[in-house]
Amino acid sequence: MNVSFQPYPATLVAIESLHNDVRVFTFDHQQAMTVQPGQFAEIILPGIGGFPVSACGYVTAGTFQACIRRAGRVTSALFRCTIGDCVGVRGPFGNGFHLPDLARKDVLLIAGGLGIAPIRALLQSVVGGAARSVTLFYGARRAAELLFLPELEALAERGSLCLRLAVEEPLEAICSPQRWHSGPVTDLVDALPSSTATLLVAVCGPPQMYAVLLEKLATTGITAAHIFATLERRMRCGVGECGHCVAGGHYVCTEGPVFSLAQLRQMPGAIA
Repeated sequence: MNVSFQPYPATLVAIESLHNDVRVFTFDHQQAMTVQPGQFAEIILPGIGGFPVSACGYVTAGTFQACIRRAGRVTSALFRCTIGDCVGVRGPFGNGFHLPDLARKDVLLIAGGLGIAPIRALLQSVVGGAARSVTLFYGARRAAELLFLPELEALAERGSLCLRLAVEEPLEAICSPQRWHSGPVTDLVDALPSSTATLLVAVCGPPQMYAVLLEKLATTGITAAHIFATLERRMRCGVGECGHCVAGGHYVCTEGPVFSLAQLRQMPGAIA
């Protein structure tokens, strides 16, 4: 059996409730695993099951942080865990966001719903770095569903981040309408500057967002090799054994889950 199938112990050290059935879980683990933005790991509850999840924070070796929505039997069991409980962890798996040289580049991050999780990890790695500027477009159905909002607004107030928020509820329901848009997050692309030669884009969101957004970004003049998206929803075994993730003849779990638009155009059905 491939050694990647062997989980190692990890201790739950922090739990943060964000919204209804969404929490951030932080684990310390013995293998000093470092999960890069866009990579994923599998969390295993002995006797119950496991599930893949991307890192939601760019953290030091030995810590894994994941933003998880309670959606089924295994995630519900995790939500019953308390600080100090032990789980199994496998990984890290896949290839994350390996953006080209960021020096003198403008970075645009776009997240929809729970897609903010891996985008937050990437954001933490680029803010204060070599990039010329960092912009985040983040959307959800309602303002109350936007995750990590105080943290993101604090970065914007410090000037570390240009933040635009999109919600599909009327803006009258929001106390402070500055930097807000009423409508889908894909609308914000219309406000991009005419010159996009220095722009690098990373996207994470639901499949229906990809179908509209990725080619729309390309119409602005951004090269397809500089537009990246993660297909993390397809993850299962992580090592190319089960075949669940195959798209256009490519194993998403080992070759991705992050791909450029140039690659995705050669993978029929990947974002359908």
